[in-house]
This record gives sequence, structure tokens and C-alpha cells, in this order.
Amino acid sequence: MFESGAPRRGFDLKILFPAIILIVLGVVGIWAINRFVDEERERELTQWQVRLGIVADSRAAEVNRWLAGNLADLNALADNESVQLYVGSIDEFSNDPEQREQVEGFRQYLRNLLLVAAMRGGFGEADQDTQPNFNQTRIGTGGILIINNDGAVVAASPDAPPFDGALRDFVTAVAPGASATGPLTVDSRGEATMTFVVPLFAVQSDQATSAQIGRIVGVKRVARALYPLLRQPGDTTRTATTVLLTKVGDKVAYLSPVRRPGETAEPLGLTMELSTPDLDAAYAVTVGNGFAAGNRDYSGRRVLVAARAISGAPWVLMHTVEYEEALGAADNRFRALTVMLGLALLVIAVAIIAVWRHGSSRRASEAASRAQLLAHQYEAQKDLLQLVTDSQPTSIFILDNQHRYRFANAQASKATGITPGEMLNKDIAAVLGPASAKRYLELNEQALKAGAAINNVARLETEGDRKVLQSEHIPLKERSGATAGVLTVEHDITDVVTEREKRARTLQNLVKTLVGVVDRRDPFAANHSTRVARVARAVAREMGLTETETDTAEIAANLLNLGKIMIPPEVLAKTGDLTEEERRLLRNSVQVSADMIQEIEFDGPVVETLRQAQERWDGSGQPRGLKGEETLITARIIAVANALVGMISDRAFRQGMSMDSAIEILFKEAGHAYDRRVVAALVNYLDNRDGRAQLADIAAAQ
Repeated sequence: MFESGAPRRGFDLKILFPAIILIVLGVVGIWAINRFVDEERERELTQWQVRLGIVADSRAAEVNRWLAGNLADLNALADNESVQLYVGSIDEFSNDPEQREQVEGFRQYLRNLLLVAAMRGGFGEADQDTQPNFNQTRIGTGGILIINNDGAVVAASPDAPPFDGALRDFVTAVAPGASATGPLTVDSRGEATMTFVVPLFAVQSDQATSAQIGRIVGVKRVARALYPLLRQPGDTTRTATTVLLTKVGDKVAYLSPVRRPGETAEPLGLTMELSTPDLDAAYAVTVGNGFAAGNRDYSGRRVLVAARAISGAPWVLMHTVEYEEALGAADNRFRALTVMLGLALLVIAVAIIAVWRHGSSRRASEAASRAQLLAHQYEAQKDLLQLVTDSQPTSIFILDNQHRYRFANAQASKATGITPGEMLNKDIAAVLGPASAKRYLELNEQALKAGAAINNVARLETEGDRKVLQSEHIPLKERSGATAGVLTVEHDITDVVTEREKRARTLQNLVKTLVGVVDRRDPFAANHSTRVARVARAVAREMGLTETETDTAEIAANLLNLGKIMIPPEVLAKTGDLTEEERRLLRNSVQVSADMIQEIEFDGPVVETLRQAQERWDGSGQPRGLKGEETLITARIIAVANALVGMISDRAFRQGMSMDSAIEILFKEAGHAYDRRVVAALVNYLDNRDGRAQLADIAAAQ
């Protein structure tokens, strides 16, 4: 604690601390610059995310609207009652030769209707130079067909393709009662084509699956109608591209043409592996809806990507802009900003170093003079502390983590035979011996583990001389928070303990004497107080009371009947009925007991316990009518113990009852006259702690 010798040399904090501060400021400054630039970049990227998202949402909505419109055109045909009626009639009369002309008329009507619907909906049209012959099968790539449940063509527009091959397979696979959109394919003319299917139900049916009489199939060249929807009106970005994608196995297929300056590509003419690193199309078909920066397109260009899933088909719309066009200028601006802020930070650091260098030279001389002054003050404080502690009658010393003395007063050094100065830096085991030092080391270890002061009382026998030492062990903390050692303050309390034990023996003998007086005056109540005291002590221990509370219950129980010495012997020995005055004398004897000992000083509330011994749990007792826990726990214990011993003991006017009968009465009165917890503790003592046998042994011994 007060170690002598030359000061240890280490880092010069005058240089190290400012250097650390400067480094920290530099790191924080660099972090702040990067943070600022990153936030600006994120803000710019967010703006592009919103911009691309608006375009992608707009184009996806147009594509979904177009898909829904095609199905709506076919559903309008399917809902036409004439179509439903004629298709049903054709199925019904097609095998009847007499109805052949009628059936052909129905077919002619349907062909005309399909021709008009096909031209209106863009599903194809007849050649302009030749009038269609509706009895002749035409070869085409677009049109509308009505297919019955047997897979036969009921009627078709002039340009409708033949119902066979892949077209038949797709239509047949559609679930009954369901609408479907076929995949985008390239027909024999190299044009993008799609198929749409809606169910056809019988006229005036509930449109249940069982009422389906066929399907309406629309085959449409979609390039002129679909692909223009991918261009955003008013978009001024030079490298913006919007394409439709679909996932095919482990590949991604581009459904729409991909065109850039100097490039041409046909629909379905490009497929890429999903495993292609950072591929924008792979990202789009994987997430469905999202935004990403830093992916690359099919040609390796870095792009920003916005993807939107198409609800009407298994497609994903992808809108991209080249990263260089979107964020190239911003990145250049951010790099310039980073360099400028870094230079500004460097200038500030140089200025700080210059100011600190100038100020440190002025502070050096001031620090030297302050150090000399502090050294004198330190020595003065050390001498004052040594003087004050040497004047104390207690032993005071400090041990460090290596069990060496860091401080000791004169009283601590008296038993060692050396001066306090000679004790410094010596191990306690070398000074006191291993046996004597062991007790201090164990207590110090406990204090360090607890992180708080602990107290200990030790009784030592040395060459027939008994000593009682009370010590307090206090952990000491350094300013850094590490444990510096343990302060021990030790008192010799031998005289105090000896006097206290003598006083306790005197008090115990006095109690025995007073109990003996009562027993001689009331032969029928002999040993009553002793038995009550035994029960009261056992119940108090059973309830986990403190030693002082336990002693209080025992002493109060022993003195419970002391007041009976004021009652005439003939009343105590009377076998007949007692008068009201005699009963009053007996009831008040407990209060008389308290009055007789009220001037005696006890460690616990013995007198107050006696005064409350006749209170009842429900407040109907005497003398104050206390209720519940308003009564001392010691008073509640001796009330139950006195009742038990009184019921099982013989009296001049009756014989004692059995233990079980007495316990039954106590249980009935629990919650009214007595505390339930006390009754439960008593029963546990009697039945599980051999209490019955102990009470019987007391009665037999006396």
C-alpha cells in the first residue's frame, strides 16, 4: 500500500495518451467519412430502386392486363348462350343423318361468329384474297377453335391451326372447368405464339365441371401486342431493358427479344444457365419480386435489376439499367468527396499535433513541480495514517494478492516481534507461521470471492490460554477495478465474551431457581414450565427462528408460571370447583410473571413475550386483544406449547388426556386460538423429531 523504493518506469502517459486520442480520432474520422459516403450512395441507390420499381410495376401491370384481356375475350364467347346452345345441339344431333343439314347450319353460324371474334380479339384473320370455304380445313397459326369433350373440333376460325400435336396435348392436359394460358412458343413462321383455353358449359347450367360440354381455344401471335407493352412511355434512360423470363429446368429463358444498340435477338432465342455467377436473369426468376445492384446481364455488363412476377403466367418481368449509367457519375462524386474529407481530416490531425506539441512543453515544467508537491503530500499522508492506526487498540494490516504485508500498525506487529516497517513485503506465513497464517488466508479468500466484507469470530487455545478474536476482512479495489488486497481489522474480545457467558450462566441459574420455587408451591404443576420450555425451543427451531428468538421462547416458557408464587397454595392444590376470584388469580398469574421480571435485562423480548402469551390468533385473547401476527412469534409459540403440556398433564381436579387427543384439539383451535404454522411445526416435532419420547423422558426424570 505504501511501498518504498524508486518509482517504476513505464510508458510516458504524456506522450502515449495524446497519441491514443489522436489515433482514435483518426479512426473515428475515417469511419465517419466512410459512413457518410455509404449513406449518400445508399440514398442514390434507393432513388434508382424506386425509379426502376415504378417502371417494373407499370409494365407488369400491363402484361397482366393483356393476359387477362385475352382470357376475357374467350370467356365472352363461352358465355354466349347461342354458342352454348349450338355446340350442345351439334353434339346431340351429329350422329343423326336427318339432322345433318341442321348441324351444318349450326357449324356455319359458329364459324362466322369465331371469325368475327378472332378479328376483333387479334387471334388471326382469313386471307384477304380468297373467300373462306367453311367445309375446307385451313392451315394457320392463329385463330379460335371450339373443341368438344371428345377432343373433336366443333368449329374453328379460318386461320386456326390444326388441332393436333403439341396443341392437342396442351389442351387435353387442362383440368376440367379450368382456364389456362399456354407457354410462349415460336411457330413455323418464326413468330411468338401463345394458346389460351377457357371452359364451355351447357346453356343455363350452373357451370359445374359435370356441365362442361367443351373448350374454347385461342391461338394468338403475340409479338405485335405483347412486346410493345414492355416499353415504358417517356423512359429516357439509354441502357434500360425490359424482358420477360421464365425458368425452364436449370436454365432461364428470355421470352421477349433482347435489343441494345448494335445487338439483335429474337424471342426465345436466348437461354442461360441458372448457375451463371451474378446473372441478373437468374436472380429475377429466383426471387420473383425484388431489387438488386451489382448483378450482370447476359453479356457481362453490371446492371441494376428490378424483378416482378407475372400473376397470369409463370413469367417474371425484369427491368434493368446499366450500373455505369445509373450510378457511375455518383460513384465518381463519392470518391472525390472521400478524398476531400480525408485531406481535411489530415489537416485537422496535423493542427492538433502542433497545438499539443506546443502545449506539452509548457506543461512539462508545471508537471515537475506538481509531482514534487504531491510526493511531499503523499509522505505526510502515509505518516498520518501510520500514526492514527498505531494509536488504535485493534490490529490492522493489509495483505496483497500474493499474501504479502502492504501495511501493518503497531498492534499488528506486537505479536510478531518485528516492527511494522520490517513486516512490509514479507509473506504472512513467514511472519506468523503457516498454521497461524492459514486462518487469515482462508478468510481473505472468502472476502475476495464474495466481493464484500465478511466477519469472523475465532476461539483460540494457546498453551492453556483462551482467546476470542473478532476480525473483519474487507476487499480493497484499485482505481482500475482490480483487487489490490484485503484489509483486516482484528479485535480481542476475550473479556467481553467471558463476561457475556458469565452473565448468561447467572441468568440461567436464576431462571432455574425461580422455576424450582414455582414447582415446590404447585406440586400438581411440577415440571410444567420445563416441559413447556422444551417444547417451545423445539418448535422455534422447527420454524427456523434465530438463536435469540429461540432463547427468548425458552426463557419465557420457563418463567411462564412464576406469578403463581403470589397465589395461595390452597388455591393451587384445590380439587373442587374454583371461585371466580380464584380463576381470575390464575388467569392473571402470567401477567404477574411479566411484572416480576420486567426490570431484568434479557437479550430478547422475554417480558413482552410473557405479556402476549394469553393473546389469541382471532383477537379474543387478553390483555390487549392482539390479532394474528400483531402478536410476537415467541408468544404464539409458548401459547401452543403451554396448551399442549397443560392438556396432557395431570392436575388436582383432573387427569391428563392423551397426546393424540390434545393434538386434535389444537388442530380444531388452529386459526382461532392458535397460529396454524405453530401448530403444524409442533406436530412435526412430536411425530418426526421424537418429541413424544422427549416429553415422556422429562416427566419420568422429575
